[in-house]
Amino acid sequence: MTVHRRPTIRDVAAEAGVSRGTVSRVINGGHWVSPQARAAVERAIRVTGYRANQHARSLVTGRSNSVTFLLTEPQQLLFTDPTFSVLLRGAAETLSSRGMTLVLLVASTDAEREHVAQYVGAGHVDGVLLISSHEQEPLLDSLLALNVPMVACGVPLGAEGRVPSVAVDEAGGARAMVRHLRERGRRRIATITGPLDTPGGKFRLAGYTEELGEDFDEALVAHGDYSAESGSAAMARLLQQAPDLDAVFAASDLMAAGALTTLRKAGKVVPDDVAVGGFDDSGMAGTLDPPLTTMHQPFAQISTEMVTLLLDIIDGAGPKSVTMPVELVVRAST
Repeated sequence: MTVHRRPTIRDVAAEAGVSRGTVSRVINGGHWVSPQARAAVERAIRVTGYRANQHARSLVTGRSNSVTFLLTEPQQLLFTDPTFSVLLRGAAETLSSRGMTLVLLVASTDAEREHVAQYVGAGHVDGVLLISSHEQEPLLDSLLALNVPMVACGVPLGAEGRVPSVAVDEAGGARAMVRHLRERGRRRIATITGPLDTPGGKFRLAGYTEELGEDFDEALVAHGDYSAESGSAAMARLLQQAPDLDAVFAASDLMAAGALTTLRKAGKVVPDDVAVGGFDDSGMAGTLDPPLTTMHQPFAQISTEMVTLLLDIIDGAGPKSVTMPVELVVRAST
């Protein structure tokens, strides 16, 4: 039986006609390699089928060649909230195209936070993509104390000046939705907010309030936690508090889906009796009955930009934050 050994740097060097040191510098991203030598080495790697020993490479570079997708929410939300899975897929694809690995970590309990801090502090990852952070999240201070490169998805409340972020125009999107509902003739526009210790909860409520101006009515505000169940319960409260409402803006598509269920049970026709708008457009909005008008977040661009900013910081660039626009997508629910 023939045993095929794994190609080595020596094989690559022989194929390329260069020294092993030159091959090592190319593999580890070093400088002082001519374009001709680099091209020869890259061709030799393809020909020989060489794969770098990641452990050995890490010893040389001091890097793990991986980053973590850190979700500071209960793990079941990764499967029930489509926004997280869309962001996860986008980040994984972007990193894979750069030959890097994405490590998923979840931290919603004290024990999980301690484990994450120890794992990151031990150098198992080069940086952190912080997803869905809450204001006063204790893990955030632990990560900052470790000086680990980090980029947040959404403005990290309470740490705006310390953690770079990729966010969307939350308030502007809420204002656009309220304007749309008003243009459709709606006058009693309610809202279901997300948690107010998250950027989506805080800033979308702010945009809603600003756009309504003097027409703002506290009775038209109910709070949720981004889940469909909380949207359903909040819609029931709103119907009790303001039975004359003729529209509702939910701060997530999942909460909007819950609101649709409650309205249907209450005998309300959407959009004839009550128009419904959401926020996210992560994939489910168009499948609802009726299809949901919502604010589209560019999730693919968000995840790509987060990875790009994080890798730049890891490579020594200064931190910066980016805000992306959202787009109104009109469907049958309004």
